[in-house]
Amino acid sequence: MRVVIVTESFPPDVNGVAHCALQTARHLVDRGHVPVVVAPAPSPGTPSGAVAPCPVVHVPSLPLPGYPQVRVALPSRRVAAALAEHRADVVHLASPFVLGVRGMAAAARLGVPAVAVYQTDLAGYARTYMGAGEAAAWRRIRSVHAAADLTLAPSGAALRDLEAHGVPRVRLWPRGVDTDRFRPGHRDEALRRDLAPDGELIVGYVGRLAPEKQVELLAGVCGLAGVRVVVVGDGPSRPGLEQELPGAVFLGRRTGDDLARIFASLDVFVHTGPFETFCQTVQEAMASGVPVVAPAAGGPLDLVAHGRSGLLVPPRDAAAVRDAVAALAAAPELRAAFGTAARALVEGRTWAAVGDQLIGHYADVLAGREAVVAA
Repeated sequence: MRVVIVTESFPPDVNGVAHCALQTARHLVDRGHVPVVVAPAPSPGTPSGAVAPCPVVHVPSLPLPGYPQVRVALPSRRVAAALAEHRADVVHLASPFVLGVRGMAAAARLGVPAVAVYQTDLAGYARTYMGAGEAAAWRRIRSVHAAADLTLAPSGAALRDLEAHGVPRVRLWPRGVDTDRFRPGHRDEALRRDLAPDGELIVGYVGRLAPEKQVELLAGVCGLAGVRVVVVGDGPSRPGLEQELPGAVFLGRRTGDDLARIFASLDVFVHTGPFETFCQTVQEAMASGVPVVAPAAGGPLDLVAHGRSGLLVPPRDAAAVRDAVAALAAAPELRAAFGTAARALVEGRTWAAVGDQLIGHYADVLAGREAVVAA
């Protein structure tokens, strides 16, 4: 198949949408298909990051006001041109909102089927950043996804949300994890001594430092005796968080094997954001053999087996986060058992396995189009 992946974000960006789009392109190439990526151009002078496995068409972009790490594509004819020049069989729309809408329109004009991948809780973001606008966000989501031949939801919670808000033709497509890179064997005792020189329990958060992630909920964990909080990531909330999380170690953005070493060296992983449609960092922590504390909302509901691989807590509840970490800190044998179970739960969730599921979804959409034409 010839596939055009139209994505709102792509490496060198570091986020779930960019990572999933990259892994999708890699898998398509590995299976003998021919993808092309269309993505917003990175800011000038940005390091290239991961090497793309296929051609990438960059569309002119501008930084999002107040959040320069996110870039928004400007109107351009390059999207339609890429679809036409590549002779696409399928258009894959990764978290469509701005660029993806143009990709959807171009696919419709050319008669090419479109598969839309839902990845970002825009309604939750509207609540966080504007205090309102949730209904308008859902109208936008419904309008975009209703035009697709198929919408793929990353978790059961996301699928239920989409269907409840009137999005048709929704199926489940989870995300993979690199179980070779993220594994318990990368635990590094020298790194642990650097991070916690007095032998503290190391509790880590990995992700964007932005308001919707609610990382300030770790403040109570910072107050626990014998606990060291480690924060990996960057974003607009970092200056405030450095004040709100006393004693925490901020490592900035980390990637690749360096990130895998940090994950495996944690004793407990905590995710705080309640708006995750999937939550890749939870899965990477689990692959690293680390017990997880996460909110009982969104993607973590599918990933964390409460009382077996980690603990689910009420969303936005700092006391519940603190108490869950305290319980695990006091029970090393339970932490070990949770970590072992976590690794076992994700061992079959490789990118190759979920990539093959995606190709199956493409094939179903193409078969459906052919059946309509034949009728």
